[in-house]
Amino acid sequence: MDTGSHLLFGTTLAGLSLLDPTVSAHPDLLYAVLAATLLGSHAPDFDAVMRLKGGSAYIRNHRGLTHTLPAPLVWAPVIGLPIAWLFGVMEWSWIVMLWAFIAVCFHITLDLFNAYGVQCMRPFTKRWLHLDVLPLFDPYMFGAHSAAVLLWITGAVPDPARMFLVIYALTLIYMQWRLLISRSVIRSLCTTYGAEQEQITLTPSLFGTTWQFVIDNGDSFIKGNMNRTVIHEEERLYKRNPERLAAAAEATIEVDGVQAFHNLAACIHVNVEEDPEGYLVTWSDVRFWHKKHFPFTAAVRLDRNLNVINERVGWNKKMWEPPFV
Repeated sequence: MDTGSHLLFGTTLAGLSLLDPTVSAHPDLLYAVLAATLLGSHAPDFDAVMRLKGGSAYIRNHRGLTHTLPAPLVWAPVIGLPIAWLFGVMEWSWIVMLWAFIAVCFHITLDLFNAYGVQCMRPFTKRWLHLDVLPLFDPYMFGAHSAAVLLWITGAVPDPARMFLVIYALTLIYMQWRLLISRSVIRSLCTTYGAEQEQITLTPSLFGTTWQFVIDNGDSFIKGNMNRTVIHEEERLYKRNPERLAAAAEATIEVDGVQAFHNLAACIHVNVEEDPEGYLVTWSDVRFWHKKHFPFTAAVRLDRNLNVINERVGWNKKMWEPPFV
């Protein structure tokens, strides 16, 4: 999810820790837990530093190693022990590490529920896993947790620990409900198009009323929207046979940015534009679309002799623009 949401959930996790009598009885320990959950809720996204090495490095590493199965076990002591020492609560360092661990796990779980996905099962598999359930920013979860924090800091509720317990119970129920709705949408699409579940990718809208879908139909990609029970097919994009790629597209296969893009993209479409200077080859992940635009691409400019002039890989959209991944 977005950075603001992760940090907000870090704050509410600290509120949830008040269920532990030891935390509620010692303000210094609560502050240490708050620091640990804030850092833990953001720590997996520290891989964003790879942006400094360019788009290809970022695409290869984002939501990779820092989001893997062993990552919470590493982050917990790395975050928890220094914070426990700084706040002078080393006798309860295991509590601080536990809540750092929970924060990291919740971060990875939320990213798994997004359409972009995570490599959370490494080292067992490098496959990108995504449940296609939540947008990058979920206004309902954000609103509920923001209200809880506001009530907490203003002292408007006599028992904040119980309030946060209710908030997290409702959050988990909401996530499960969204998962069930998404599976229902997939079943409807399977029935309509005769497709298998593995062929379908969903992207939820911001408010959850509409689901964008892409179906890998073998020789084409079918993209459209589903609102409640109404399916609206937008377009069919026919694939290029890999053995019959245009020479310009073939010349970009080994380009670093294209290699990084192919490592992540699931529904790949290539387009070649010719102009007097040469060619523009654009590889797009059809899963992520808005109207006629595919914002996640690897674009390579070639001269007339098919030499690479420049390349660009990444997102061509603002965070607040659809699709919300």
